[in-house]
Amino acid sequence: MDTILVLNQDQMGHGDRQLGQKVLGTFLRKAITLPGLAAIACYNAGVRLVAPDSPVLAELRLLEERGVDVLPCGTCLAHYGITPAVGAVSDMDTIVRELGRAAKVITL
Repeated sequence: MDTILVLNQDQMGHGDRQLGQKVLGTFLRKAITLPGLAAIACYNAGVRLVAPDSPVLAELRLLEERGVDVLPCGTCLAHYGITPAVGAVSDMDTIVRELGRAAKVITL
């Protein structure tokens, strides 16, 4: 059973940004325990999380090292002027395909 995590913003929740990034870091450290976590799709402001100065870069790298695909949207990366420090530049076709094959999608 494949689980896909969607990150469409650069924090978890809609409150205080610093708190949202801290909580997201904690979530990502724990995410390896999610059954069947296969990929993390990042789009819109979520691609900021794969930038070299990302507050959750270490967590995303660890997940990638453990076999989780990190898929930042190429159009979104270009919009924000980001060169990813983790993951492989992706496109919407790939993200849609991953979402379509997933048994579970978790959007933060």
